[in-house]
Amino acid sequence: MHDFSPELPLEIIKRLRKRYPVPKTALNWKNPWELLVATILSAQCTDLQVNKITPTLFSRWPDAESVSRADLEELQEIIRPAGFFRTKSRSIIQSAGIITDKFQGRVPAEMDELLSLPGVARKTANIVLYGAYGINAGVAVDTHVKRVSRRLGLTGSKNPQIIEKELMLFFSRQDWGDLNHMLVFLGREVCRARKPLCIECPLSDICPQLI
Repeated sequence: MHDFSPELPLEIIKRLRKRYPVPKTALNWKNPWELLVATILSAQCTDLQVNKITPTLFSRWPDAESVSRADLEELQEIIRPAGFFRTKSRSIIQSAGIITDKFQGRVPAEMDELLSLPGVARKTANIVLYGAYGINAGVAVDTHVKRVSRRLGLTGSKNPQIIEKELMLFFSRQDWGDLNHMLVFLGREVCRARKPLCIECPLSDICPQLI
């Protein structure tokens, strides 16, 4: 599965950076807390839908301290369009309480501390660490990253943790954060789950699916 040239990851990064010169999340946010909440909401939901929800949410509760005191049912009603709103609302309120009480209102900038928050797994933690603090702690693996990585022959696994470890091995640490965004964009625009637009893909000539 991984009998490719060590130069391949470098070529992938080079081509993706040419196509996506300013890779960043499509989620709208102004501070680490907003990015954390938006990322939690984005699970099984489009970024477009999340961006419709967060203005009302952040206007009503602008920080972790205020959210920690939010009425659960009111929060659920606001985030209902994001799906799984009961679970997400509890995670947001509980995380807000921990951030307020344990971290003095500041979203932690350490992987282990972020993972201690309800509703936060490695994907969310990686996105927050890189987006909010510029820390490359790993590669956030969502459905797009998983699909594109498998098609490119970078992994044979379906386990996000295994995929992340393999991507971290193949790519330079400085590229980890941007790699997530670029693979997500490629997965949405070109390497789609159904009817991928291979003719438009900048990696078509090095993709094992087409060679």
